[in-house]
Amino acid sequence: MSGQDLINAGMSQGKWFRPALEAANTVLAQGGSMADALDAARRFAPAPALPLRSENDIEIHMNIRAEDEFERDNIEKVNATMRALVRTPGIRAAAIMPDACPAGPVGSIPVGGVVASEHIHPGMHSADICCSMAISIFPGVAPKDLLDAVHAVTHFGPGGRPRGAQIKPSEQTLTAFQDNPFLKDAVSAGIEHFATQGDGNHFAYVGQMKSTGETALVTHHGSRAPGARLYDNGMRVANRYRAELSPETLKDNAWIPADGEDGELYWTALQTIRQWTKENHLAIHDMAAEKLSAKIADRFWNEHNFVFRKSDGLFYHGKGATPAFDGWAEDATDLTLIPLNMGEPILIARGSNAVNGLGFSPHGAGRNFSRSGHIRRLGAEYGADSRGLSPNNIAAILAKETAGLDVRFFSNAPDVSELPSAYKNAANVRAQIDHYGLAEIVDEVIPYGCIMAGDWQRDPPWKRKKSREK
Repeated sequence: MSGQDLINAGMSQGKWFRPALEAANTVLAQGGSMADALDAARRFAPAPALPLRSENDIEIHMNIRAEDEFERDNIEKVNATMRALVRTPGIRAAAIMPDACPAGPVGSIPVGGVVASEHIHPGMHSADICCSMAISIFPGVAPKDLLDAVHAVTHFGPGGRPRGAQIKPSEQTLTAFQDNPFLKDAVSAGIEHFATQGDGNHFAYVGQMKSTGETALVTHHGSRAPGARLYDNGMRVANRYRAELSPETLKDNAWIPADGEDGELYWTALQTIRQWTKENHLAIHDMAAEKLSAKIADRFWNEHNFVFRKSDGLFYHGKGATPAFDGWAEDATDLTLIPLNMGEPILIARGSNAVNGLGFSPHGAGRNFSRSGHIRRLGAEYGADSRGLSPNNIAAILAKETAGLDVRFFSNAPDVSELPSAYKNAANVRAQIDHYGLAEIVDEVIPYGCIMAGDWQRDPPWKRKKSREK
């Protein structure tokens, strides 16, 4: 039997033809009929491609309301992208949080989006896998001393720690990297980027507990280069399955079937990256404590860019959404952290497992505008010229938005796209958390100051090096 015989029998040509022909010809060699041989070949045919769902198959729980015209525009965009996303086969439920904002082309999961699926979708946790929060309490330590200490030991911006200054994660975590094909190529990055915090909206925030007055350190970052490497590897595998199982599905929403070997390995890799990220947070906190010769009285942490598996067997993807259901992880406490902006308290929340939120709460205040869009708005407000914001403009913006705070930028270049005005109104987000019953606010960390990467692209080290070489 030849491939043409299979085509003549109405079968679509593909890689599966080789094993199908081997099976069919074995049947013929054993004296079987042509009909029996074709039946043997058909067993290797892939399942028919899964079509997209219709637009209204899946209910989207909207836990957000417009406070002004910018919010209305934002909600329309968020709803449109989520409407396209839930047409993906295997999606069972979706929700939008009060801090939602678009991120990527239409059909991509928005920030503040929650999606329950039969499958694991790497694009729905994004490249910043396990972006998360951690808090440690430092009794008897002055806020300025703690901010100085963490500034001395942390690292923000691109790249990792230089050789000679690198800090290793646990041997258990490194071994797990080496043993998993999704992480094997990230071992070096897992060492180089350990105890670093990245850029963008990641921060080290120092404040005082509203309930006790004790000083607290809160850090916000994800899994850095190791997580990005896992994301790339996961998307590559997911899109192989997409091409075979559902070519109409958007590439951003490709999935890895959970019940196969790839699904099990990817799920295990996600747990390893989660452990790396937890260790990463705590290493920075511990180094600050060591520098101060101080003791840490209490600590907890939670992720808000991750995939969680519930008892119903579904995978709950939170893209900028905080788990608010019981037992979301083995090391979960009943408390989570919700930051708003550098000038506002960080909220200590107790989850409510709200059905309308699919068991999630917001991860922060979110944005109504992109970073570049916000900078353009500031430029119009402060009279910037065609070259953009001047140093005087930036100084005026900083004076207005960070008054009374000790705000530092690791690169020494302020990033105005991360100032309070870049984010949604914090009071409105808090009110919507309460209105939709997404979580109970039980305490707050009152801000003293924070450190962020800053605008490291303005004068990066490699540009200075090239300038010296000329």
